[in-house]
Amino acid sequence: MDGEWPTAYFEEQRPHLRAVAYRMLGSVTEAEDAVQETWLRLSRSGGDGVRDLRAWLTTVVSRVCLDMLRARTAHREEPLDVHVPDPLVVTPVADDPEEHAVLADSVSLALLVVLDTLAPPERLAFVLHDVFAVPFEQIGAILDRSPAAAKQLASRARQRLRHTGSPAPAADRARQWEVVDAFFAAATEGDFEALLAVLDPDVVLRADAGAGPLGPSQLVRGSRDVVAQADRYRPLGRFAHRVLVNGIPGAIIVTQGKPLALASFTVVDAKITEIDILADPDRLASLDLAAVLAGP
Repeated sequence: MDGEWPTAYFEEQRPHLRAVAYRMLGSVTEAEDAVQETWLRLSRSGGDGVRDLRAWLTTVVSRVCLDMLRARTAHREEPLDVHVPDPLVVTPVADDPEEHAVLADSVSLALLVVLDTLAPPERLAFVLHDVFAVPFEQIGAILDRSPAAAKQLASRARQRLRHTGSPAPAADRARQWEVVDAFFAAATEGDFEALLAVLDPDVVLRADAGAGPLGPSQLVRGSRDVVAQADRYRPLGRFAHRVLVNGIPGAIIVTQGKPLALASFTVVDAKITEIDILADPDRLASLDLAAVLAGP
């Protein structure tokens, strides 16, 4: 196989491989590492004898991600604390090709949180089959299991997601923004009743604060407890900048020229059902938020 051909084809497939790895790992940096490892394996093999290079690359990146997930699970001595996966952030600009490319590759943080509860084989089977339509024969080969066993893993994952997951966000982006803007207006003004009006009674707030000034990390359930948290951070509302986080409305809180927190809002039936906040300074610093804040 000509050396330039697999290189060019790999670059063509890179967005697909990154999308698979991101959904498998919920981490931008780890996804890039998995894609790079896939490239190294291709460069070593040269792709000789491979009939379907896209399927081969998908298999390799999936196996790399599976090993990373298993290592992550093995090294975790205690149950995972409140953790918000790495977000994909863009400015909410209409008809922006870069934005559309990111949104096409996005999956909500709320879903990624639920995916983190799955065992590695379940996550792989669900992501590959239900998201990327990979046949169970190929999934079984990756997992060293039969196609029937792979199908059962995906079914088990689906059931767990239905049990623990939230409904899909509203498709009307403009309506989502109306609800989120109303939330920030009410929070900034300290309007308790207006906040309750836009929050689902069973709203869930996850705050991954790391060692930052907004710590500690916390999981808050119920509209009244979420309102209490919103009131605590009311002065920060005026520092919010609109962004899209994994395809849904969100905001970056910027103080003294630096991102302090990043939030995303899941809106269902004109109510906010989930709020995911990343306020870990180290993780925020690793994101390219300066370009996002600079805007078009």
